[in-house]
Amino acid sequence: MKRLLLTVALCVAASASFAQKKAVKEAQGLAKGDKAEDFTEARALIKGALENPETKDDAQAWYVAGFIEDQQFSSERTKQILGQQPNEPVMYDALISILPYFKKAYELDQLPNEKGKVKPKYTKDIKSILSADHVYYFNGGAYYFDQKDYKKSYDFFNQYIEITELPMFEGTQTAEKDSTFMTVQFYAAVAATQLGDSPTAIAALERAKNTDFRQNDVYQYLCYEYQQAKDTVNFEKTLEEGMAKFPNEEYYLMNLINNYIYSGRNEKALEYLNTAIAKDPNNSQLYHVMGMVYETGLKDYDKAEEAFKKALDLKPDAVESLSSLGRIYYNQGVNKQGEANMINDSKKYQEELAVAKDLFKKALPFFQKAHELKPDESDYMIALRGIYYNLNMGPELEAIEAEMNK
Repeated sequence: MKRLLLTVALCVAASASFAQKKAVKEAQGLAKGDKAEDFTEARALIKGALENPETKDDAQAWYVAGFIEDQQFSSERTKQILGQQPNEPVMYDALISILPYFKKAYELDQLPNEKGKVKPKYTKDIKSILSADHVYYFNGGAYYFDQKDYKKSYDFFNQYIEITELPMFEGTQTAEKDSTFMTVQFYAAVAATQLGDSPTAIAALERAKNTDFRQNDVYQYLCYEYQQAKDTVNFEKTLEEGMAKFPNEEYYLMNLINNYIYSGRNEKALEYLNTAIAKDPNNSQLYHVMGMVYETGLKDYDKAEEAFKKALDLKPDAVESLSSLGRIYYNQGVNKQGEANMINDSKKYQEELAVAKDLFKKALPFFQKAHELKPDESDYMIALRGIYYNLNMGPELEAIEAEMNK
């Protein structure tokens, strides 16, 4: 009885295994058609085989799963070749599905058989199909990039790169890291920057920065992503690398200077500012930034005044420099007036008050010019109101207050 039951069990197992292998072959046959329902039915059959314990570790099942996708992709691509309009979403959805199946099939195909020998059955076809399809992953990435579906675009570009780097293609034309490969790396990185996922974007940009295609752009994107990730160490490191590679690119130098200012390293900021000024001595903005470092960082108002004046010599209508120079005089006037108010001696009080008024007078033309250039800027109007008040300029005070109350 026990032997009979065992025999029955073995027969059932053999029958189940045979049924799944038959389903795999049937799915492959259906995929050779060109009707949408053929592909739908083929996928349903192969899905069952990939989930069934009898065939889930069968290289053939995984190969056929990829074969089905390639057949649908090829069916739509043939229309394109013949000048007909393919269903591009269907075509590219099939293409993007091939690689995961073929990677698994290739892995299983390299396993030794029951005699301990490796005799691949599907590797040649896998390599042939992926080689033929390779360029279309670039096309798929470009298609979805134009559609602004950056996630799909990134996935296509990534698969192009992955195929290039598969060990099975080592030494072949598919593995060549040519200009197309570099272009794909760049656009994969750009697509990644649109995902709102800094770690993914950083990984893609770090990968792309070592190629010669649009390196300057890659470094600037990478700096931005490190900023977004609040990774100040790598942000600064990347800026320094970028400046070394592209010494004539202002972006890296100016961002380094700003980084040093915000982190309180004012002497380092001045060192880089002097480097920048040596390269571009007629750049008003550089002198303005130097003035800001001296004013807000080092509290050296004489040097700040000197820098702002130089900025205005180069660009007389630089409104930020006008207001900054006016602010130095105004703040000194406020401080001097505060000191005067602490003096009990009437004569000395008047002397110190006169110094304060002279400082307000020095500040006045700079804020007037700044207000003229940017009449809606409230900070300039507030400064003018304070100056008019301290200089007893009644009509001007009324006029600026009326302007502020509009």
